[in-house]
Amino acid sequence: MQILSSTALGMLLPLLMATVVIVLRMRGSRKPVSVRRIILPPLFMSTGFAMFHFPETATPLIYDVIAFFTGMIFSIPLILTSRFEIVGQDVYLKRSRAFFGILVVLVIIRFAMKLWVNDSLTIMQTAGLFFVLAYGMIVPWRLAMLYMYRQLVKKTVRT
Repeated sequence: MQILSSTALGMLLPLLMATVVIVLRMRGSRKPVSVRRIILPPLFMSTGFAMFHFPETATPLIYDVIAFFTGMIFSIPLILTSRFEIVGQDVYLKRSRAFFGILVVLVIIRFAMKLWVNDSLTIMQTAGLFFVLAYGMIVPWRLAMLYMYRQLVKKTVRT
C-alpha cells in the first residue's frame, strides 16, 4: 500500500529540504565564517554526481547545460543578499531578511518547473536535472561568497 503518491512526495521533499536549508542557514550565521566553511558544501554536494552512473538518470546533455545555467541565474539573488560583517576578530555571514523570501520564490519556481517537466521525464531524470540546477546555483554563490570573504579579510588586515 502506497501512502503518498510520487507527485505528493515530489512536492513534500523540496519543502522539507527548504526548511532544513533555512534552519541550517540561521544556525550557521551564529558561527564565524571561514574559507573551509564556504567551499566544503559544494565539494560535499559534488558526490551527488554519482547518480549519473545509473542509466535511469540520463538526459540529453543540452538539458543538463540548461539546468546548470538556470541554477546560475537563480544564484544571483543569493549572491546579492549574502553579506559579511566583522564581529571582534571573526567574520560572520549577516542574516538577510530577503533570504527566506528568495528561498520561497525559488521553491515555487521549482514546483512550477517540476509540474511542467514531470510528464516529459522520469522521476530519476527529473531528480538528476534538479540536482544539476541546485549545483549550478550553489557553485557561483559560494565562489562569490569566497571572493567577498577574501576581500573583507584583506581589507581588514590592511587597516
